[in-house]
Amino acid sequence: MSGKRDAALVFIVITLLIDVTALGIIIPVMPKLIMELTGKPLSEASLYGGWMMFAFSVMQFLFSPLIGSLSDRFGRRPVLLISVFGFGLDYLLMAFAPTIGWLFAGRIIAGLAGANITTAMAYIADVSPPEKRGQNFGLIGVAFGVGFIIGPVLGGLLGEFGPRVPFFAAAGLAMLNWLYGYFIIPESLKPENRRSFDWKRANPVGTLLSLRRYPLILGLMGCFLCVYLAAHAVQSTWSYFTMEKFHWDESMVGYSLGVVGIVVALVQGGLIRVVNPILGPKRAVYAGLTIYVIGFLLFAFATSSWMMYAFIVPYCLGGIAGPALQGILANQVPATEQGELQGGLAGIMSIAAIIGPWIMTHLFSFFTGKSAPMYFPGAPFIMGAVLCLASLAFAIRSLSAKA
Repeated sequence: MSGKRDAALVFIVITLLIDVTALGIIIPVMPKLIMELTGKPLSEASLYGGWMMFAFSVMQFLFSPLIGSLSDRFGRRPVLLISVFGFGLDYLLMAFAPTIGWLFAGRIIAGLAGANITTAMAYIADVSPPEKRGQNFGLIGVAFGVGFIIGPVLGGLLGEFGPRVPFFAAAGLAMLNWLYGYFIIPESLKPENRRSFDWKRANPVGTLLSLRRYPLILGLMGCFLCVYLAAHAVQSTWSYFTMEKFHWDESMVGYSLGVVGIVVALVQGGLIRVVNPILGPKRAVYAGLTIYVIGFLLFAFATSSWMMYAFIVPYCLGGIAGPALQGILANQVPATEQGELQGGLAGIMSIAAIIGPWIMTHLFSFFTGKSAPMYFPGAPFIMGAVLCLASLAFAIRSLSAKA
């Protein structure tokens, strides 16, 4: 049984790795493509980028619970295959986008297809014993880390041949991922652990209402919301911030995100398997959120390019919090409801992704624009630090009440 579980984990991590690599390829060139399609300068292009993230996240918010519930009914494998195939078609659409409207349409489709993270997390919960769920959720971080080593670096290099070239590469990877999944990925959800589909529980509101019978889960929703809002200080503005303050090009942005990926992979794939069992889930959450605050503040006040590279390390060390928190939550529900739980958490992440990019890109645009009371492109990182402090407060309150 242990051998089968390990093999299943390898399969899903490889699927996520290819998925994230394809996503990472397009990040370094997105600002340039937006400027090309709109004719706007970088400061204003960041607003378009924020609205695209908004459109992407609205779709994830609406469809993540539905995808999670469908995977509880029909199994994880078919849901993963359909969403990955959708990603491939979407990257082709964006590669040929003649106007900014078409690019927006592509991001909307990507949001629908991107709801597959819900199913991937449920897959890991299916094949993990309760005591190892926290550590195994860290494998998602490994996939994201390695994907962001390969993807942005490759995207930065391909971007030198034109801002559309990386989208074709991303489409190819997504289709390769679909082929891998079709022939290799096994089903993880046993027939006896499947439940009937219920529309009342297959929407964001219904999912959250269904989870209210688990008080700890509801108590930690505020923690999740704040930390994922904070994450968009990096996710939504990194390219714009480094291009504006340090005059980086697409290649430099790609290399820096590759470094982020290396550190994330080391933390999620190695460090948490040593540190988290020693600290325990609760203290790992507290420590990780505190380190995030420090990392955001360091980014905000960086004055040289080398500092951005150096400060990646403390920022990524905060990643010990996420798997510990997910492990705590996954252990609160039975096997028949893992897809619904992960759909609910993905819904919370999507709410953060709806609000977060808008807040962070507008902060960046305001403090780099001509009417700014002071020039301070690091403003989104200050907001990230404040939100992580709020997340820490939510965590202390909820987990202390449990004790």
